[in-house]
Amino acid sequence: MDGKERRCRAYVQTKKITTLFKNYLSAFKAYDLNKVVACYHLPCTLNTPDKVVLLTSIDACRQEFADIFAQLKGANISEIIARKASYVLITENLLLASIDWEFIDEQGEMFADFCAIYHLTLVENELKIINVVSHDLSNSLTLTNVLKLTT
Repeated sequence: MDGKERRCRAYVQTKKITTLFKNYLSAFKAYDLNKVVACYHLPCTLNTPDKVVLLTSIDACRQEFADIFAQLKGANISEIIARKASYVLITENLLLASIDWEFIDEQGEMFADFCAIYHLTLVENELKIINVVSHDLSNSLTLTNVLKLTT
């Protein structure tokens, strides 16, 4: 593969990953269960410092995100910001992404900030999340390719 082909492939992957995370961010902001679930390929895992959840069905995925959305609504979250985002291509069909998230309440106070590391796979020419690990911001990664995520 020559340099031009590599740049073209990187452009296509950047476009796909940007589309995935813009859709993900807008789904979170709208509390849209169907759109957030559509970003995942099942089975998948969600990992936080408190627990590991294996999601094997659409219903289980919907329930997990319904619980997350209820928590965010209860905290009156008014803004969700992707502060820093980057990714690296592991194979043609597998990517690793890192995003630093901030959740701000309607008073302008920080409700939560954390780093999320995502494993993504290519499914029917679209990237889907297969694993996400959330950690303290001190574990944030800066990967090879920078992403700009705003909605």
